[in-house]
Amino acid sequence: MLQEDLLYQIALTRVEGIGDHLARKLVLELGSAKEVFQTKKRLLEKLDGIGPSRASTLTSFRDFQACEQEIKFMQRFNIRALFFNDSDYPEQLSRCYDAPILLYLRGTISFPHAKIISIVGTRQPSAYGIEWTRSLLHDLNGTNMLIVSGLAQGIDTIAHEAALQNNLPSLGILAHGMDTLYPAENRSLAKRMLEQGGLMTHFPSGTKPERQHFPSRNRITAGLCDALIVVETGIRGGSLITSGLAFGYQKDIFALPGRVTDPVSTGCNWLIQQQQAIPIHDVHDLLNNMHWNESNEIAKKQPTPTLFYQPDATEKRRLEFMRELVHVDEIGRFFDLNPAQLSSWLLKMEIDGIVLSKPGKRYQLNPGVCLV
Repeated sequence: MLQEDLLYQIALTRVEGIGDHLARKLVLELGSAKEVFQTKKRLLEKLDGIGPSRASTLTSFRDFQACEQEIKFMQRFNIRALFFNDSDYPEQLSRCYDAPILLYLRGTISFPHAKIISIVGTRQPSAYGIEWTRSLLHDLNGTNMLIVSGLAQGIDTIAHEAALQNNLPSLGILAHGMDTLYPAENRSLAKRMLEQGGLMTHFPSGTKPERQHFPSRNRITAGLCDALIVVETGIRGGSLITSGLAFGYQKDIFALPGRVTDPVSTGCNWLIQQQQAIPIHDVHDLLNNMHWNESNEIAKKQPTPTLFYQPDATEKRRLEFMRELVHVDEIGRFFDLNPAQLSSWLLKMEIDGIVLSKPGKRYQLNPGVCLV
């Protein structure tokens, strides 16, 4: 990209009263951001949605020095700019009518990216929500899907960390400029993401993480994805704002069902009840509903079951008990096993493909195993 082009593109985002929708319209009509600023006032006035006031604001804009400083900042920290009509602007986001015209991106990730999943949820997840999120991303290992979230505490952080652990690229959407990081405790995580994904924002440097900036951050999280997964949220949780935006963008939305008595599941259950989200139990619900062919690849990665397995009498009783999905604590109580004994035995059975591990610390005898 020519530096002069970038200068005018940044400038267009800073003109008061010219939002993303109108700015996009101007560029498409006049040819480039540079042409927008070089078009005479009398011609701008005649354009739909501009008028004398906005035309005057555009032609009187003089703060190009601040735009030049922004470019220097970008060069110093290897930050790329993605303008809405660039070939490397995210395709999924470009379909949204109110998408930002300019994105700042830092890291190794590039666009277009074939399959993108946004994962959002409460800042105070339960053990069930944490374990389920980790399990989902473990099952997506090797698919190269891009995992997007907001780098907030709770489910966002769990999703980013689990993505990195499972060799999945992860992208954090920020509600501030690239010269700061919120929350500060995720600084180490953010550095790792730069090597295996990246950070993105539409805010210039110097923008603080103020409350009014988070809804527009959520807008990118919702618009950037092919599928949005909501993992635990209250009925007034911020994740419902993101899911509402995704619903408006006609994205596929999934929600993790929970007990009706759990406050952190009320938002997910409501989304499912309102038919705004598909209930998701495991990775196959995601892949099958999205018609993504990774389902075959994931199936290949599942342990190959021993079709005929001959346990001793004690072990056979345990495995018969697990023909139905059962929580690890129930297995321990029923057979009077201490945590160390139980963990060791379950690990062996899982490695051998005899039992399957499910979200929420639940286990089940592999249906393909025949006990003899």
